[in-house]
Amino acid sequence: MKTYNVRIWGIRKRNSKSAPYQLRWLVNGNEFQEPFTTKTLADARRSQLVTATKNGEPFDVATGVPVSELREATSPTWYEHARAYVLMKWPRAAAKHRASIGEALAITVPTLTATRRGAPNPVTLRKALYQWAFRAVKNQDGALVSRHEAEEAPPDVQAALAWLSANSRKVAELENPDLLRPTLEALSRLLDGTPAAENTARRKVMVLSNFLRYTVDEKGLLAFNPLLRLDWKPPEADGEIDFRYVPDPALARRLIAAVRQEGPRGEHLETFFGCIYYAATRPSEAAALKESDFVLPPDAPGSSEEWGEVLVEESRPEVGSGWTDDGTPYEKRGLKHRTRKAYRSVPIPPVLVKMVRAHIATYGTAPDGRIFQGARGGRVSSTEYCAVWADARAEVLTEAEATTPLAEVPRLLRSAGVSLWIKSGVDPVEVARRAGHSVAVLFRFYARILRGQQSVANQKIDAALAEGS
Repeated sequence: MKTYNVRIWGIRKRNSKSAPYQLRWLVNGNEFQEPFTTKTLADARRSQLVTATKNGEPFDVATGVPVSELREATSPTWYEHARAYVLMKWPRAAAKHRASIGEALAITVPTLTATRRGAPNPVTLRKALYQWAFRAVKNQDGALVSRHEAEEAPPDVQAALAWLSANSRKVAELENPDLLRPTLEALSRLLDGTPAAENTARRKVMVLSNFLRYTVDEKGLLAFNPLLRLDWKPPEADGEIDFRYVPDPALARRLIAAVRQEGPRGEHLETFFGCIYYAATRPSEAAALKESDFVLPPDAPGSSEEWGEVLVEESRPEVGSGWTDDGTPYEKRGLKHRTRKAYRSVPIPPVLVKMVRAHIATYGTAPDGRIFQGARGGRVSSTEYCAVWADARAEVLTEAEATTPLAEVPRLLRSAGVSLWIKSGVDPVEVARRAGHSVAVLFRFYARILRGQQSVANQKIDAALAEGS
């Protein structure tokens, strides 16, 4: 309980040889006192209390001290607080978000230490935090705890965590915002000191911002968010795609055809890449597609050029097995930035209709209805499909093209598909809906393509104006 009802008395002298001077004060009617060996020390302490009252600072009724003093005295270390934060977030966080929190805190906490003397190797320390301290598991009683509390960690991990536990600063010390500058610098760089990608740095700083907001607003361990008092901005990132390296329709078709030539796995994955291009699915969405998600026209001669439809409602992004609840290296979740039951309907052209129908007829489905399976069952892994893609790319591109980022990763097929829709004159709102973007995100990522369509729009307006005159 806090109160502003404080009265501070003058210093009195007692009949005591060890501490002859006494300071007394009242907090909400309760008397508190501190003895001192000299009057100078007693005056200094009285000045501290008077200054707290003049600054409008409340006092704690139970201890009689200003709240700032109580906060400092009871403050946990950043290492302890970060572990508690991870355990708080774990039950409701998606697996990839858990991993993002662990990654950002594994960079943040080592920068908030009182000394670097005796510090372990940075790689070892980051591994100890990311894989052990900031990863939650259930103990024998079924309670969530940090992994190193439930399992025996390697000796180097134990030593690294012991050093950090002994040298981590208290949370209250960050009321000096300058202590946060090394943290922001570390979040902006890789372990080797090179600058991190802009989006990566911003994502990590966002985790830090949420962590500090929790520290201030929910736990009351700091009086203010030090991040807001620093003259520092995260790296700018407009997110616009570099369309020099997005395959055009002819190259996209050649790459998908080349996939089929890469042996049995290529034959199986041809339609997987077809879904990424023709339906603009994310790879994690394509991996989750089931036979029941497709609405195909009749398999009859007269329907060979009809369009079908796919209902995209699930995503299976890859993440380490240590971050999921069931120990799988991926998680089942809804669409990105959508509610769990949301879905989007994407019309698919006849070429993809034929590919899907032939794929199901040849390979059948997994027990849960998925049409794409890994070589050993389960989800198609990125290791699998990226290896096949790399081989197909090497077959199709020239030697000079292969040294550039042209079609470097499969997700650029999705960018190619969305770009094709825009260039074909599909309304941007409809393009955004089919791609699972907001319109704002579409304009941010595909601004250059959309600007390129302005001349077409101007011609249509000219034609309409001429007709009206």
